[in-house]
Amino acid sequence: MSLLDQQKAAPPAIRDVVNFLRGKNGPKLRAGVLNGKRIDYFKGSGAIKSLLSPAYAKLKSTPKVTSEVEATELLSQVIRHAFFLRVDRGETITLTSGQTKSKAKVLTVNQMQMFEANLYFAWFYEGSQWTTYLGGAIMVFVLLAGVMFPLWPPMFRQGVSYLSMGVLGLIGLFFVIAILRLIFWLITIVVVPPGIWIFPQLFADVGFVDSFIPFWDWDIKKKKSKKEGKSKKSKKEGGSRSETPDLLAPPKAALGSDSDTSRPSSARGGATIEEVPDEDD
Repeated sequence: MSLLDQQKAAPPAIRDVVNFLRGKNGPKLRAGVLNGKRIDYFKGSGAIKSLLSPAYAKLKSTPKVTSEVEATELLSQVIRHAFFLRVDRGETITLTSGQTKSKAKVLTVNQMQMFEANLYFAWFYEGSQWTTYLGGAIMVFVLLAGVMFPLWPPMFRQGVSYLSMGVLGLIGLFFVIAILRLIFWLITIVVVPPGIWIFPQLFADVGFVDSFIPFWDWDIKKKKSKKEGKSKKSKKEGGSRSETPDLLAPPKAALGSDSDTSRPSSARGGATIEEVPDEDD
C-alpha cells in the first residue's frame, strides 16, 4: 500500500489532528534532505507540546489530550497512516536557493516506525490543498477570459476599454507631475535658492495620500540632531582608541616573573572561550 493510500484510509479525526500539526500551531519545522529533495521534519517533543497547547484544546472534532502519555498514544496512531515517518539524521549540508544559503540535515527513513518524544519525523503530507486548487482555478479563469475577450458582450468590452484608458491616464499623469516638479525645482534653485519641490513626498516611502502632502517645501536637507552627532563622535573616538596600539606599555615579559607566565589564562584574569554544545530543541 502506498503512502497516499494509507493517508486516504485515515479516519476524519486523525486527519484533523494532522491538519492542526501541519498548520501554524504545529511543531517547529526544520530543513532536511531526503533522497536529494528538500523536506520538512520535526522533533517528537514539539508535536507533543502542540497537542497540549490551548489552540488544540479549542478544537472540537479531534480527540482530547490532557497529558503527554495521551499525546504520545495519539501520535502513535497518526504515524500508522504515514502522514509523517520516523527518520534518522545524518551529516549537515548547505542548501543554496538563489542568493540565500541554509544548512540542512541529510535524512534517512528508519525501518522501525514508532513515536517517541526524542525522535525525529519527516512530513509526507502538505496539508489542505484547497487554497492551491482555488488559486489554480482563478488563474485558468483569468486566462480563458483574456483569450475569449473578442466574444465578450459589447457592454463588458466597452467597460474594460474605459478602465484600461483610465489606468493609462493615471500613469501618464504621474509622469507629467514628476517632470513638471523637476522643471520647477531647476527654475527655483536659480531664482530662489535652495529651490522648491512640488509634492516633496512624491517618491517617499509613505502612503498614497501622504505622497501629496505637503503641496510644496524648500529643498533643505534635514540636519542631524546633536545627540546623534555626539554618539557617532564618541563611537569614532572609541574605535580609534581600540585600533591604536599601546606603544608605551612595557612588554609582558617584563611585567611578571616566569611563574606568572606559567599560570593558565583564567588565573591571570584573561578571557577563556568554551565550546557550547548545539541544542536540538
